[in-house]
Amino acid sequence: MTVLSALGQSARPNIVYIYADDLGYAELGCYGQKKIRTPNIDRIAKEGILFTDYYTSTPVCAPSRCQLLTGKHAGHSYIRGNYELGGFPDSTERGQMPLPAGTVTIGTVLQKEGYRTAAIGKWGLGMGYSSGSPNKQGFDYFYGYYDQKQAHNYYPTHLWENEKWDTLNNPVINVHRRLDPKTATMKDFDYYKGNDYAIDKMAEKAVRFVRENKDRPFFLYLPFTIPHVSLQAPDEAVAEYKGLFPEKPYYGGQSYASTPYPLSTYAAMITYMDSKVGEIMTLLKELGIDDNTLVIFTSDNGTTFNGGVDAKFFESVGPYRGLKMDVYEGGIRMPMVARWPGRITPGSVTDHVGVHYDVLATLLDVVKTDPVPSDGISFLPTLLGKNDEQEKHEYLYWEYPEKGGQLAIRMGKWKGVKVDMKKNKNAKWELYDLQKDESETTDLAARHPELITRFDQIVKKEHSPSHVEAWEFVE
Repeated sequence: MTVLSALGQSARPNIVYIYADDLGYAELGCYGQKKIRTPNIDRIAKEGILFTDYYTSTPVCAPSRCQLLTGKHAGHSYIRGNYELGGFPDSTERGQMPLPAGTVTIGTVLQKEGYRTAAIGKWGLGMGYSSGSPNKQGFDYFYGYYDQKQAHNYYPTHLWENEKWDTLNNPVINVHRRLDPKTATMKDFDYYKGNDYAIDKMAEKAVRFVRENKDRPFFLYLPFTIPHVSLQAPDEAVAEYKGLFPEKPYYGGQSYASTPYPLSTYAAMITYMDSKVGEIMTLLKELGIDDNTLVIFTSDNGTTFNGGVDAKFFESVGPYRGLKMDVYEGGIRMPMVARWPGRITPGSVTDHVGVHYDVLATLLDVVKTDPVPSDGISFLPTLLGKNDEQEKHEYLYWEYPEKGGQLAIRMGKWKGVKVDMKKNKNAKWELYDLQKDESETTDLAARHPELITRFDQIVKKEHSPSHVEAWEFVE
């Protein structure tokens, strides 16, 4: 008898997978956040399960999304960094390196299983005219941004719907245009405002997709762009936080849109996304499909370091070291909560070590279909509380070619890290005991040469050559 027998013979479950953008480990109330309100996501944790030791596959946008959808870790995946094409203006929009034709994704497999599939939000894996178009990569419906650079602006001139331009009621905004702190007035900040907020459009399309497919199994992949900078939110959302924080205007000194209330706007964006999550959860109940829908919420990587974001003020990554683009825990350890009434025991907390490249295997397990080759292990037994049936990774593996070239391995309580490998071919492993030193402050490499030898063996086993020279830094 497999763990799936616990699911019975009911209709195949719907799956809603919500993917925040640059949301840190500790930016939700259920993970200890004190300054930002997230009642709806907190409710998912209260009515479901919270993972304490869950990871992204890479600490930056495009490769994280590629590895999530394909079940490959960063030593095997086709996309390993943010390979940018084109520029910021509409006239030069070309997106990122596209996924190749024939890629096996969560979407392609679920389509074959009879699921109606949608991706709504930020794609980052190819333009609509390319082989990487979501409509060619397993998604019946797409709405949102193809290009991550376009997604820097929450009031864009357009979004894309199934490879067609959807004009929004917004002016052209160069969000990377800075203001002069000496001369800027409050009116100057209005330059970064528009009428149609992209998150509203995404949520509207998500609601419509769920309503239209309530009578058949569906997979909704919902990669919201919040809280990735720019700091832009509707005035009424920002007003909920104005006056609560000691803040000064942000004039664009670290790129992205200027705002008079950077702390309030950041908090407002996360709460606004939470409200849209709440709308989806309410809709599932209204349609009577709540009990047969697995909802997962997580993030693509840790909190960012630019654009007026103050990770220290919000204690965004909790006790952990590092931010986005780091393979230290703050860059890769993610919030992850899941809810599935009647299947997941409310209020569950698990320290099972999971990772985004497990999601493909997990969702195929959920829908009772044959696995496909991947680097992942299904964490469905953990979701269902069947811990004695849960297979575990011997180790998790990260390689990241940007920010100097970095490696990381987690093996049990041990964490190995290598940084600046492009400049230093003789870079040494750092070794941390996460059980005693979660903040990665004390390097124990000199005391455990046997672990360093093992890490070197793992790298040789897990690294496969990339098709991009700039991504090759592992000797």
